[in-house]
Amino acid sequence: MPVNLPLPQAADLYPVDGVELGFAMAHIRKPNRKDVLVMRVADGSSVAGVFTKNRFCAAPVQLCQKHLAANQANKSGIKALLINTGCANAGTGERGLKDARDSAAHLASLLGCSAEQVLVFSTGVILEPLPVDKVIAGLPAAIANLTEDNWLNAAEAIMTTDTQPKATSMTVETPTGLVTITGICKGAGMIHPNMATMLGFIATDAGFAPGLLGNLTREIADLSFNAITIDGDTSTNDSFI
Repeated sequence: MPVNLPLPQAADLYPVDGVELGFAMAHIRKPNRKDVLVMRVADGSSVAGVFTKNRFCAAPVQLCQKHLAANQANKSGIKALLINTGCANAGTGERGLKDARDSAAHLASLLGCSAEQVLVFSTGVILEPLPVDKVIAGLPAAIANLTEDNWLNAAEAIMTTDTQPKATSMTVETPTGLVTITGICKGAGMIHPNMATMLGFIATDAGFAPGLLGNLTREIADLSFNAITIDGDTSTNDSFI
């Protein structure tokens, strides 16, 4: 991470048309801390991701890969992302998979979509069961404050040992009009290819030809996250969407 990285400002993080973000304080590990994030994407959106190559990948990573593959096959589309901090739900066996599925299913029921259209992500302490009841209890509050200009709150809601939120945003003039790109990530340790941050999310209102987004996501990761090391350790939960 760059030294003296300036703190992101909410006004400098541009909304991306079709992406809404909402957070909650669910008290997963600490009170009065943003620790649950919901991202809702508009119908017709494309979603792609790359994940850790750690052989002990966590339950949410396994579920994300399954749901992305299913949606690629049936063309139904991802509708929402659910992220929690405080507990990584890693090394938790069958219970961890069930907790990940249950949290996805509950959010799906609140948003009116199928569980396979929800991607779940967890970060925090490993080898501890996910307090799934707390995650689920926080969902109504997160949904209630879904807005397109919530990027700074979103960056804060995915932090663990980070000393500050990490976010950036830009607009690019293209032959077809102005394109907006806004992204957030978290990660302070366990950073080593592949991948080199624990969680990263980038949104854009640019249009993509069918099949292009997946290839582009992998290329972006190879040129950035997969070229960074801090401590020589890969994580069980690394995900870039």
